[in-house]
Amino acid sequence: MNAKTIFAACLFAALNICTLSARAEASEQTYTYGTHLDIKHVVSMTQDPTPACGVVNARMTYLDSHDKTQVLDYLKFGDGCIGDN
Repeated sequence: MNAKTIFAACLFAALNICTLSARAEASEQTYTYGTHLDIKHVVSMTQDPTPACGVVNARMTYLDSHDKTQVLDYLKFGDGCIGDN
């Protein structure tokens, strides 16, 4: 192997380790009424990709007051209702 191949392999391994540790750091929970939320900064919000009228699954990724990544799964009313207010 040449030096470029070894360097690329080491870099790839290091990035994988960093990614795995970041994912392991995130705490995942499902919202229920009365769940205590410690939200300092919202990182992202997603929902089911298909527009639907009714209740859909959603996910919020956020940082808590200790800058630890948290993931919250919850239900919300979908955006796919045409003509409804």
